[in-house]
Order: sequence, then structure tokens, then C-alpha cells
Amino acid sequence: MRKVLFYVPLVLFLALALFLLSGLFSDPRERASAALDTALPDFALADLMQPQHIWTPEQLRGEAFLLNVWGTWCPTCNAELGYLTELRSQGVKIVGLYYELPRDPAFDAPFDLAVLQQDVTQKLAQHGNPYQFNILDLQRSLALDLGVSGAPETFIIDANGVVRAHHIGDINPQVWRTKLAPLYQQWSQP
Repeated sequence: MRKVLFYVPLVLFLALALFLLSGLFSDPRERASAALDTALPDFALADLMQPQHIWTPEQLRGEAFLLNVWGTWCPTCNAELGYLTELRSQGVKIVGLYYELPRDPAFDAPFDLAVLQQDVTQKLAQHGNPYQFNILDLQRSLALDLGVSGAPETFIIDANGVVRAHHIGDINPQVWRTKLAPLYQQWSQP
């Protein structure tokens, strides 16, 4: 009995080491999304540039599109804007979901929509504007419901409003060609 107890810490150590080692070889961008194959969560969110217009999932139905989570504060998002703009010119419909960083009222100035709109306009003029429109998700409610962990992230939504694919990270020519284009074409077919 004593010999068995002697090996328990060794077995626990080896099990922990194997678990941690498996994490070294996994791709953090390849995370299964709970939103896959489900309808877009219910939401009613304002258009970033025309806040009087409220977007709902029903208004987005009818054709497949990319839902791209982004922010002006995100350097990777800014880097992918040019390529996304090329995709839009090729007929790919892209909707932006603007992901606002949380603010600490003790340190940050209060939210100012006009300043954000100016920043977005400037960034899109500088790097290209791939978006049909941008949905403003100030409370990050839709982003949380979709399981977004940061930006950029992109979802392929089919014509019926069902989430069909989720990609974490930027979209570049290789990612588009090898991973997303086949899925987008599949779900764009009538």
C-alpha cells in the first residue's frame, strides 16, 4: 500500500505535464464556437453611422454575408481592412460589428459617439471600407452571445441567418483561399 501511495504524486505530475504539453501544440485560433449551426442571437443594435437605424437579425436575412468583428483600436483589424475591401469589390457582402473596448469611468472619458464616428470614418478612409454598414455593439451583448473573445473575428452567416463558420484572427489571401472562400461559396448558393 505504501508503494502505491509513493507513485500517486508521480502519476498526477505526469498527467498534468501531458495536459499542459498538449496545449503547446494546439492552435488558439481553432476554437469551436458554440454559435455554429445556430441562428444569430436575437439583438436590436444601432447602426454606428446612423444610430437612429436599429438592426435586427431579421433585417440581415436574404443573402449570405461575413460578420466581421473589429475596432479602430485593433492593429490586426486595421491591417485586414485592405484585403476585406478587395473581397467586397468581388461581391462578398461584409457587415461590421464594431467591438468597443470596455471603459473604466474612473480613468476614461465618457463615451462620445461623434468621436467614435470620426475615428471610424478616418480609419476606413485610410485603409479601405469593406463594410456595407457597421453595427455598434457598445455593451458587447451580441459579441458575447456569439462567443467572441476579441477582434478580429469573422463569422459566415447564411441567407437564413444561421452561423455557419467562425474564424479567429485576420482574413488574408491565404486564410480566405484555403479556409473561408469554400465555406462562403457553399453557403452563398441559393
